[in-house]
Amino acid sequence: MIYLQILANGLVLGGLYACIAVGFSLVWGVLNVINILHGTFIVLGSYVAYFAYLQLGLHPFLSVILAGVLLYPLGHAVQATMINRVIAAPVLITLTLTFGLDLVLNNAMLVAFSADYRTINLVNPLGTIEIGPIFLPGDRVAAMALALLLTILLYRLLRDSRIGRAIVAVRMDREAAALMGVDVSRINSITFGIGALMAGAAGALLSIIFPISPLNSSVFLGKAFVVCVLGGLGSVPGALVGGLVLGIIESFGSFWLGPEHAVTLSFGLLLLLLFVRPSGLLGRRGYE
Repeated sequence: MIYLQILANGLVLGGLYACIAVGFSLVWGVLNVINILHGTFIVLGSYVAYFAYLQLGLHPFLSVILAGVLLYPLGHAVQATMINRVIAAPVLITLTLTFGLDLVLNNAMLVAFSADYRTINLVNPLGTIEIGPIFLPGDRVAAMALALLLTILLYRLLRDSRIGRAIVAVRMDREAAALMGVDVSRINSITFGIGALMAGAAGALLSIIFPISPLNSSVFLGKAFVVCVLGGLGSVPGALVGGLVLGIIESFGSFWLGPEHAVTLSFGLLLLLLFVRPSGLLGRRGYE
C-alpha cells in the first residue's frame, strides 16, 4: 500500500507543478521569451497571500484572486514597456533582460522582506482526507484541485475566447496573425500578463505548503523548466501532463533514493528527454 500512498502524493504535487509551469510555458511558447522572472512572480504571489492572511485574515485560497489581479498588470507593464522593445531580437537578448529584471525584483524583495523563511499557519486547517489506505492533507488536496481548476480555465480561455484564439494564432504564425488584423504587440503584453497572473495564483496556493522566501524563486523556476520540457512549449495540456509526471517521478525518486536527490532526478529527466524527445510529450516538432 505504500506505493499507492506515494502515487497519490505525487499526483497532488504534480497538480501544483502544472499550475507553476503553465504560465511559463505559455509565455515561452507564444513570445519565444524565456521568462526568468517567473519564479520571482510566484514568490511575490506567495507574499501577497501571506500578508493578506496576516493583515486581513483572507484565506490563501481566496488570495489566489488577489494575487492574480495584482500580478497581471505588473506582467503586462513589464512586457509593454521593456520586453516588447527587444521582442524581435535573438532569444539570448530577452533572456538576459528578464534575468536582469529578476535580479532587480528579487533583490527588492530581499530588502523589503529579508531572506527569512515565513509560513502560513492556518487557524482552521482542513485536516486529513482518508481514501481507503491513503491519507492526504486536506489543504494540499484543495490547493491541487484549485491549481487544476486554474489550468482548465486557462485552457478554456485559449480555446473559447477571442483573445485566446488571437494568442494561439500568434503562437502558430505571428506574421500571418498580423496580416489577419491581430495586434501582435498587444497580444504579447496580454500573454505575458496572463503568465504573471498564473504565477501569482500558483504562489498563493503554494504559500500554505512551502515556506515563503525570495530564495525559493530559483527552485520554482527550475520546476517550470522541467515541466515545460516534459510537456511541450505553449501547451496547457502538456504542462498538466508534465507536472503530473514530474510529481510522480519525484515522489518515487524521493522514496527510493532519498529526498535530497529529488532535484537531481528532475534535471536528469530533463536531460534525458532533451535527447530522446526534445519537443516534449505533447509538443509537436517545429511548433515552438
